Amino acid sequence: MAVSAAAKVQEVREITRIERIGAHSHIRGLGLDDSLEARHVSQGMVGQVAARRAAGIVLQMVRDGRIAGRAVLLAGQPGTGKTAIATGLAQALGHDTPFTSMAGSEIYSLEMSKTEALIQAIRKSIGVRIKEESEIIEGEVVEVQIERPASGVGTKVGKLILKSTDMETVYDLGGKMIDSILKEKVQSGDVITIDKATGKISRLGRSFTRARDYDATGQQTRFVQCPEGELQKRKEVVHTVTLHEIDVINSRTHGFLALFSGDTGEIKPEVREQINGKVAEWREEGKAEIIPGVLFIDEVHMLDIECFSYLNRALENEMSPIVIMATNRGITRIRGTNYQSPHGIPLDLLDRMIIVPTVPYDEKELKEILSIRCEEEDVQLEDKALEILTKICTETSLRYAIQLITTAGLIARKRKAPEVGIEDVKKAYMLFYDESRSIQYLTDYQKQFMFDHGDDAASMDTT
Repeated sequence: MAVSAAAKVQEVREITRIERIGAHSHIRGLGLDDSLEARHVSQGMVGQVAARRAAGIVLQMVRDGRIAGRAVLLAGQPGTGKTAIATGLAQALGHDTPFTSMAGSEIYSLEMSKTEALIQAIRKSIGVRIKEESEIIEGEVVEVQIERPASGVGTKVGKLILKSTDMETVYDLGGKMIDSILKEKVQSGDVITIDKATGKISRLGRSFTRARDYDATGQQTRFVQCPEGELQKRKEVVHTVTLHEIDVINSRTHGFLALFSGDTGEIKPEVREQINGKVAEWREEGKAEIIPGVLFIDEVHMLDIECFSYLNRALENEMSPIVIMATNRGITRIRGTNYQSPHGIPLDLLDRMIIVPTVPYDEKELKEILSIRCEEEDVQLEDKALEILTKICTETSLRYAIQLITTAGLIARKRKAPEVGIEDVKKAYMLFYDESRSIQYLTDYQKQFMFDHGDDAASMDTT
């Protein structure tokens, strides 16, 4: 019994990397060509050619820095790609341009005033590119000598020999530098840089002269030229931070740690005024430049009249980002008032906006979107099953059909089928109600629910 137990091969479970798949994780950009014309299907974007072309022009103006303090409104019915366009714009801008996304309802759940929440969101969307010169040592490692005490106790001593194409120098190493070299696994033939101010060591790669050292190279090894000229040189270093990060660091005792904890709280206006003055001084001296980013406010109709009034004033500031808003409302009441207005936004703020409409997708575009989402969620659909899902999409909504992809995929996996068939889609459709069937169910069985208001339910619009 013991022998058989020992002979039994232990089952090893394969641990796979789990990737979070979001509603817009398939979006890679706006899908535009070099002339800012929208391709019909590109970078995860489908259709909405006119809206994407307009977003492309906004993108170019952002890059040129010509649209600071402007507002753009994406207006359209639910499920017409407004958030997708904003996500594509963020992807196209890249990591260097600040992009902040928030929902209009968020400001009511934060432990700060509504205007403070908007100020912080605006300042998160304004980048400051700070330029500074630092002294570095850059060269190819000829030899590393590290002497450890025989007893194992005591300080380590060592020497580092670096060379460039013109010179070679020996440097004595202290304990911290030795620890950095051991941590970075620096060896002969590596090209490294040492920041004189901080002592930080960075490996740039292997020297081309050591390209034949097969034992010291791997598949990901990067080869670089041996540095020219002096070993010690001055190098311009560029840091990009947001105004909000500068605010937090200067307003909290442990400001840098507060950025990670999220405990920023309200920041005094005096602190912001001092920071604005300092940044303006850096701009005049050529040490810094402002990068107007993008603030995206989804469900903007959820903001109230107080927030809209503040945005009106904030957009007039020279240090304001591009504000892109999205709404799916028609003519509705402005929150905090009894007045109605298009999209629930005051007319004076609407007058400042450029409005980009989105239109419903046609059947061919819906099928293409569903196909892209199947690929993103790694679900194989039969052609007929995709046609059925597209028909469901046209009769219900795009969001509902996208949610059926994963559920139908799990049903197919349970019966160990390689592809999702028609029956899997139908079963998922029967198990999970869409909005109209849910309303119909409530209408039919309203009397059996608590707090019945039958007359109100009968008059409900279910179209």
